[in-house]
Amino acid sequence: MKKKLVVLTGAGISAESGLKTFRDADGLWEGHNVMDVASPEGWHRNKELVLDFYNQRRRQLQEVKPNQGHIVLAELEKDFDVHIITQNVDNLHEQAGSSKVLHLHGELLKVRSTKNEDYILDWKHDLVLGDVDDKGHQLRPHIVWFGEMVSALEEAVNITEQADYVAVIGTSLQVYPAASLMHYANSNTKVFYIDPRPASINNLQNPLEVIAMNATDGVPLLREKLSNLK
Repeated sequence: MKKKLVVLTGAGISAESGLKTFRDADGLWEGHNVMDVASPEGWHRNKELVLDFYNQRRRQLQEVKPNQGHIVLAELEKDFDVHIITQNVDNLHEQAGSSKVLHLHGELLKVRSTKNEDYILDWKHDLVLGDVDDKGHQLRPHIVWFGEMVSALEEAVNITEQADYVAVIGTSLQVYPAASLMHYANSNTKVFYIDPRPASINNLQNPLEVIAMNATDGVPLLREKLSNLK
């Protein structure tokens, strides 16, 4: 039976493909205050601004490709039972060929009803006011905004608890509850942390190896290290 590798990815791996992230600097995302475009309050204040913001992000996603970090993670499925739990709302892991991807914070290429959270549609083009569900309710981006429940968290915890190895890639470990996930791994499960500017990890009982590299270089090195552990 293949060993289970649980991979927690953050904005850094997407940034290497050219996607802009608000964590890059000063709390702005493409020049917008995050709370204006990623909170229920921002949505209620100015729906057109929010829709336009995510329409631009959706268009930008069509222009980028998975990088070597994404590709090698997909290739690791040959030797490991790989589960990717990502904070990212793009589909670059899926484009690279990863088959088990759980999106904690939603997906850019999906929309949902403002009245029924379970009414979710695939959506690749612009979303505008007047696009509605089957009951006439406005559709919104399928994104978990600040202050909203992370409904995938329980599933993510269950996956992490079963890990034989954990890899944390491209995250500043500032976004909760995602940043706390690695602490659910069994205490003897080895954790690899790949980031060019790794944050300090507090209260982690597990054996930890820090790879201070970006994902493009660090994930191939991770593959080498995991092959030696098999």
